[in-house]
Amino acid sequence: MALYKNKYRIESARLSSWDYAGDGLYFITICTKNREHFFGECSDGKMKLSTAGAIAQGFWFDIPNHFSNIYLGAFVVMPNHIHGILGLRKPQEETEISNNTPADGHKLVGRISPKAGSLPVVIGSFKSVCSKHIHKALPTLNFAWQERYWDNIIRDEKAYNVISEYILNNPQNWDKDKFY
Repeated sequence: MALYKNKYRIESARLSSWDYAGDGLYFITICTKNREHFFGECSDGKMKLSTAGAIAQGFWFDIPNHFSNIYLGAFVVMPNHIHGILGLRKPQEETEISNNTPADGHKLVGRISPKAGSLPVVIGSFKSVCSKHIHKALPTLNFAWQERYWDNIIRDEKAYNVISEYILNNPQNWDKDKFY
């Protein structure tokens, strides 16, 4: 574990040499806290979404309406997690930093903070809006996400096709799933 301001902090799970704000395709898995079945039930190879599951699904499909550099691939809501493919396109014009550059003490924060439109910002926004609306719609549910998320950089068409098929077939294979 690394120290930041003399405090231990968990290292990032992201690949340090990769630009998560640049062009790329990602296989994303986001789990509920303690893998609780908040999103519905899987029966006969089909997902029957709960209200919380329908909220999560709706906001996933809404991501490109809030992040113009994002496009969606295969996606599925499972009882205690979601799988999806997100594509990022680096904006053609990078926004220039204004003349009001931060003081030296803030430069480190700027370097380690997620960049606008990057994968961490998109996932953080998605999790936040889902939580807000699920808590409002179902105040007694005690819904929570697991901290962090899992991502896999998709590097070629073959991997994209295999992952897409895995996602779309996930409900039929639920009883064999590691999150079951």
